[in-house]
Amino acid sequence: MGIIYIIDGIILVYYQKKKLKMKINQEVKKISITLDNREVIRKDENREGKLIKRIITTGTISLILLLVIILTLPHTVLSVKSLLEFATIVALVIFLFVLLFRYFAILVLAYLYINEYTYKVPSGGYSPFVSIIVPVYNEEKVVADSIKSLLDLDYNNYEIIVVNDGSSDKTMNVAETLVGYQKGKYSDVKVSLINKPNGGKAKALNAGIRLSKAEIVLCMDGDSQLSVDSIKLAVRHFSNREIGAVAGNVKVMNRGKIFTDLQALEYIEGLNMARSAQSFVRLVNIIPGPIGLFRKKAIEEAGYYSSDTFAEDADLTLKILANGWKIYYEPNSISYTEAPVKLQQLLKQRYRWTRGILQSIRKHKKLLINPSINIGDTFILWTMFYEALIWPAMNIAANLFFIIAALVFGFSSLIFFWWAGLALLDLVTALYCIAVEKEEFRLVGYSLIYRMFFILIIDICKAMATVEEFLGIKMTWGKLERAGANV
Repeated sequence: MGIIYIIDGIILVYYQKKKLKMKINQEVKKISITLDNREVIRKDENREGKLIKRIITTGTISLILLLVIILTLPHTVLSVKSLLEFATIVALVIFLFVLLFRYFAILVLAYLYINEYTYKVPSGGYSPFVSIIVPVYNEEKVVADSIKSLLDLDYNNYEIIVVNDGSSDKTMNVAETLVGYQKGKYSDVKVSLINKPNGGKAKALNAGIRLSKAEIVLCMDGDSQLSVDSIKLAVRHFSNREIGAVAGNVKVMNRGKIFTDLQALEYIEGLNMARSAQSFVRLVNIIPGPIGLFRKKAIEEAGYYSSDTFAEDADLTLKILANGWKIYYEPNSISYTEAPVKLQQLLKQRYRWTRGILQSIRKHKKLLINPSINIGDTFILWTMFYEALIWPAMNIAANLFFIIAALVFGFSSLIFFWWAGLALLDLVTALYCIAVEKEEFRLVGYSLIYRMFFILIIDICKAMATVEEFLGIKMTWGKLERAGANV
């Protein structure tokens, strides 16, 4: 029979299957349930012990810095001109060293991960019940394709819970046509619908997770489409009881234009390669919104998604890591998503990502400065801090230096060698990443303009977002206009 739940203003259309297959137009009953959506706040135990560890850590760092100053001060040249020259040279050397170290460290760890993944694949046979949570807001153009694609998944033990977050278009009407038991690849798949007032993606996901009775929940975006074996390949890693979540592989579906192709390369080279490296040590720093599988117990312990940042995915990931869970990356569990086509849309997206990540770092700042709490989480936070704050500033400063050197001193050859060196580095990396993921070879050509054009624009956007975040300028959620692209 059909049931409508009313949960704190949320209307839930929920169908249960009896012996005979039901029809959507059957009569329904109404019942009320209270939904507690508060974030769990844990009391800090052993406060004195943690305080002593913090004093010892900060004291040791202070002594090291003091010794560095005492030893180097006698050799310091107190001249403004010399100071500027040496500072510029040192800054550029540090930048190049960090750039090369970062690239090769990520490449080595990513290679080790791929090697491990190839020869130590978990055995099959583990197939727990999975709830797919699909939050949608004004997605009338794509919601039907997204839900229908989920019915073709190569898995026989799952349900679909669609959460309509107060859409103002026809999203609810489109989703309602798919509610009920729909024919899947192996059996009928239950499709449920939650209609709730607009409250943001985090609350929409929480509503679906709380309804779910499954051991594993898969959270995705309303515009995404999953590969047919995405659940089967990702869920097997949960046979390891230390794994609290598995991050999937996000790919751009609407390719063919310069900005979407550059983003396709960025996802492959800039995001997935780093995620592979992090997965080798089971410390993936951000579970992507388009596809992430979670052990429901890990989400409950973390206090569910929070709405106090613009990067709820990063925030939840950090909370799960802080609780001692491990996070893995499954490269063949793929979600195809629609990327921004116009530059303005792209910059709005990256602006929100940057501010959201900075908000998440600030929220977990005690882990940033005190590695004694959770050294793995501290390492992840510092890498996020570097990528969001330090790296963009270094990249912009280095490019400005070479431009000024060319214009003022006539060293135009420096720009060419700088560009050629970075392009060669990106070319080699792109070849490796595209070969590993068996991607389109034509994307390799974009590596020649990837660093000096695309990444520089993104870094300038990140720098502006950082300034506005520290100034406390108010921001709102942006909404990408969907075109309804298909895989």
